[in-house]
Amino acid sequence: MLVRDAMSTVVLTIGPAHTLRQAARLMAARHVGAAVVLDTDADGVGILTERDILTSVGMGQDPDLETAGTHTTTDVVFAAPSWTLEEAASAMTHGGFRHLIVLDGDGPVGIVSVRDIIRCWAPARRRAASMAG
Repeated sequence: MLVRDAMSTVVLTIGPAHTLRQAARLMAARHVGAAVVLDTDADGVGILTERDILTSVGMGQDPDLETAGTHTTTDVVFAAPSWTLEEAASAMTHGGFRHLIVLDGDGPVGIVSVRDIIRCWAPARRRAASMAG
């Protein structure tokens, strides 16, 4: 199975000036664990995750003053839609993260998460087990 089969194509995109509270509200409303941060003036594409927000709040920073741009990961590992789920899982395991921005051509076309991969693998494993037994 490929990344294109598992990824979410509804991508929450925010700017670097969004506060962490604004980002958290948008992420919660859309039930996603990450937002793509587009900064056309600087690094281009980055990612802000719920863990980034949690870390900031845990350090006592004010989510109404802290911006997404300050907490965005810009050293991002991207996936291609044609990657296998094994390749995506390996990249996540190696990098210690739970989301990959999927790029095709000039920009993001989706996000694949550990949850997406598990959702795809679990039925396949159940089918294989039932055929074996």
